[in-house]
Amino acid sequence: MKKILFLFATTVVMNAAVNAQSDMVVKNDLKKLHGEEKVIKNEIKGDKKELKNLEGNEVSYQAKQAFYRDFGDMPGTTWTRSTYFDEATFTKDGQRMIAYYDFDAQLVGTTMHKKFSDLPPSAQHYINKKYRRYNKDDVIFFDDNQFNENDMYLYGSQFDDEDNYFVVLKKDNQTIILQVNTNGNVRFFKKM
Repeated sequence: MKKILFLFATTVVMNAAVNAQSDMVVKNDLKKLHGEEKVIKNEIKGDKKELKNLEGNEVSYQAKQAFYRDFGDMPGTTWTRSTYFDEATFTKDGQRMIAYYDFDAQLVGTTMHKKFSDLPPSAQHYINKKYRRYNKDDVIFFDDNQFNENDMYLYGSQFDDEDNYFVVLKKDNQTIILQVNTNGNVRFFKKM
């Protein structure tokens, strides 16, 4: 009987030791993966193309052709050339939009006006609580073209290429812009 109890106790101790080592190995592996993930994200940011200034005042023929392929023949489309993009302003399904084409005449993304109520509920709650003394002036939604790695440039600042809302808030003579992702996470973007 003593031998059986001794074997049972030895087995329990050995299993505990093996499990403890396994837990430590898993934790160490997770730390390594987290570190590698940070390195990869930094490399990806480094690999992103810097926005190139467009030369001249005329919208490129290639951008207009790309727009036609992307959106079709949209009556009433107006074109402008900004520092970084050829911009097509048009109306689709009753929604006024702007499409942004880069140096290579590739669609970077589109913007459209939205209502504050279009934001994810958690973002609305956060903004109403933290910025309750500000007036909600404008909400812009940027819809990223996921096939173009170029970042977007809005309100005089560049930001990572992903779908985002931009909320303009005003109080007295102060204007701030908040960036809200589609999950409802809110972050300060810029003070104007």
